[in-house]
Amino acid sequence: MPFGIGRRKQSRFVGMLAGQAQYAMAGMEALMKYMLSPSSNAALLVAEIEKGADEHRRILIDELNRSFITPFDREDIFALSLAIDDVLDYANTTVDEMNIFKVKTNTHLQRMTSLLADAAREIYLGVLQLEDHPAVANDHAVRAKALENRMESVYREALGTLFESPRSLQQVVNMLKLREIYRHLSNAADRVDKAANVLGDIVVKKV
Repeated sequence: MPFGIGRRKQSRFVGMLAGQAQYAMAGMEALMKYMLSPSSNAALLVAEIEKGADEHRRILIDELNRSFITPFDREDIFALSLAIDDVLDYANTTVDEMNIFKVKTNTHLQRMTSLLADAAREIYLGVLQLEDHPAVANDHAVRAKALENRMESVYREALGTLFESPRSLQQVVNMLKLREIYRHLSNAADRVDKAANVLGDIVVKKV
């Protein structure tokens, strides 16, 4: 079933945003599985989801540019779409850089991606409820922000562990590689926070 198809009737843009958020949720779940068991197939799945999401967003933006009436501010539609797109972009580049740098997974990466997958799901559920149950949508946005905060705590913990007493040049090199991967996931969390903030803004304007 294509993403964004098969749910109850929604306004066009909310349905398309929900489809995009569903891509992001699927992409973060695929990234989490990659961290648990890295493989070329797992990496390919993340890339394929990201490509599908890009095409979905192109159509959304084209529709937005050609529409005079939208269910809420077009600036908010664009901002929410961009934040969701960035989350998935960081998932894909994380896998790319792990392969380029030959970085192995660890428990910190697994915990961070698990929290990001949960947060992406909250964004998706929030978008689904935007029209009929805005208060519920806001609850999901708040949950997404709480998960983002937890993920950032794990990120800081990972950095603290990473820089404990390196003993060789090779260890320092490996530390710098891992720091870049951690930073990618932290940036993904920032975009989750941005998406949650836009969801909250939309709700405030609706009530």
